[in-house]
Amino acid sequence: MPRILAIDYGLKRTGLAVSDPLQIIATGLATVESPKLLSFLQDYFSREAVELILIGEPKNLNDSDTHATPLVRKMISRLEKTFPGIPVLRVDERFSSKMAVRAMIDMGMKKKQRRNKALVDEIAATILLQEYLASRAGGTSN
Repeated sequence: MPRILAIDYGLKRTGLAVSDPLQIIATGLATVESPKLLSFLQDYFSREAVELILIGEPKNLNDSDTHATPLVRKMISRLEKTFPGIPVLRVDERFSSKMAVRAMIDMGMKKKQRRNKALVDEIAATILLQEYLASRAGGTSN
């Protein structure tokens, strides 16, 4: 069964997570420099079958766009052009970074480790993907 890939896109860095082949568990894949994202994905997709790309769409609490929303939309267009055979689904990422930091605290990570923005991005992508998988299964991500 093909995997699902989740993207927490940022101007400088992008966190990536991927499902297992049974699409049950989300695992952090990598954090890449955003300008290198498409080439990283081309290489990854040449080795692994992926049937869906999830990308976090930043929104304010009132559902209006944030300063980052246009950047994400531009990346969505680039993903759709570069990988026309793989659908791209936008998912709400409003609290993913805060949840990632909370998860790091819950795991007992030291403050210095929690300042690692690349790790925060990768965990945020993992949370986006795990929530999607849980919602699809009709369960919760607790």
